[in-house]
Amino acid sequence: MSHPCFVIIPLFIILQFSVIEFVNGGFSVNLIHKIPASASSLVSKDIPQSPTNAYLGHYLMELNIGTPPVKIYGIADTGSDLTWTSCVPCEGCYKQLNPLFDPTKSSTYSNISCQSDQCLHWLDTGKCSSNNQCDYTYAYASASVTQGILAQDTITFISATGKPVPLQGVAFGCGHNDTGSFNDHEMGIIGLGGGPISLISQIGPSIGGKRFSQCLVPFHTDVSITSKMSFGDGSEVTGDGVVSTPMVIKEDKTPYFVTLNGLSVGSTYLPYDSSSKSVSKGNMFLDSGTPPTILPTKLYEELVDQVKKMIALTPIVDDPELGNQLCYRTSTNVDGPTITAHFEGADVQLNPIQTFISPKDGVLCFGFTNTSSDGGIYGNFAQSNYFIGFDLDRHTVSFKPQDCTKQQ
Repeated sequence: MSHPCFVIIPLFIILQFSVIEFVNGGFSVNLIHKIPASASSLVSKDIPQSPTNAYLGHYLMELNIGTPPVKIYGIADTGSDLTWTSCVPCEGCYKQLNPLFDPTKSSTYSNISCQSDQCLHWLDTGKCSSNNQCDYTYAYASASVTQGILAQDTITFISATGKPVPLQGVAFGCGHNDTGSFNDHEMGIIGLGGGPISLISQIGPSIGGKRFSQCLVPFHTDVSITSKMSFGDGSEVTGDGVVSTPMVIKEDKTPYFVTLNGLSVGSTYLPYDSSSKSVSKGNMFLDSGTPPTILPTKLYEELVDQVKKMIALTPIVDDPELGNQLCYRTSTNVDGPTITAHFEGADVQLNPIQTFISPKDGVLCFGFTNTSSDGGIYGNFAQSNYFIGFDLDRHTVSFKPQDCTKQQ
């Protein structure tokens, strides 16, 4: 798999950190499945929040780990479960600008024993080290890998009122051999999927429920502009303009599966599968760790054809760096059509700011690509400028259009 960063390489070879294969009516996930963890109860009703900013095709989410708290910036990834960061020592790890987390400097850090339920049941590859530690290996579809020790420590959020919200005993991966196509700002991955080891599954019982919300700023936004991810009771997406679609529960609990009935380009409707009278439930999942939206080839080609018809510019055909992507030479945003994603019970309108991305100066490319499988992925380009709520208790995903650069 190639680097997931859209800005560095062409969209047609960008894939995600999580799942891509659709077989036997469900996605085949190249990840590890775990059991629930416990975290200490909150003494405050303040809503835990985390600053998030756009950087090179990913969203970097700030977490504070340890005592005293140390800031780490990990990829916010709703397509995987394990939260991990590179730890000292990490001689084989990719280059990072920020200091690595040093577990010896945290008074609340502890390794998880390899005889524990966490090691035995959470980690399919968990095994004992010579020091009775739980060694893990966690691999992603991008061919990136983290290897290290399963540990636990206090994670501290900052609430909207500025108060610290500490959560004790949160399990995470302390990576000592982390490889892959990460950039030097990325210190790990924050696993926000629905599996038992994910951050939200672990802390949900302590913060009023397994739910969280995000508002992702568009990638053209200055990197200094942050938005917030909110967790637990009070993070729900409510108010005028909210639409909701049901999550489709499958054996694999990590991805947030939803049903996409079709897409509209302006007034032209394109059914998800024109060869079938019924749409397969759970044919898409939302993944903040994947930049483009990935569609089955037939639907993607129909979509591109319709978009071309509604843009007056001539597509680029002579740039080998861009491959077969639909791209235009322009210094301003493309005057393109509104694309509506028709989820079950929820129509989500996408404007050019969410559907065209600049891989290099003077070029804008369509933020969709294709797969040979029957399932798709709703990527982070399309999720920007929407207040999106994931409610694991009620099994719903909610959308509300919002300028995320002005999120309070």
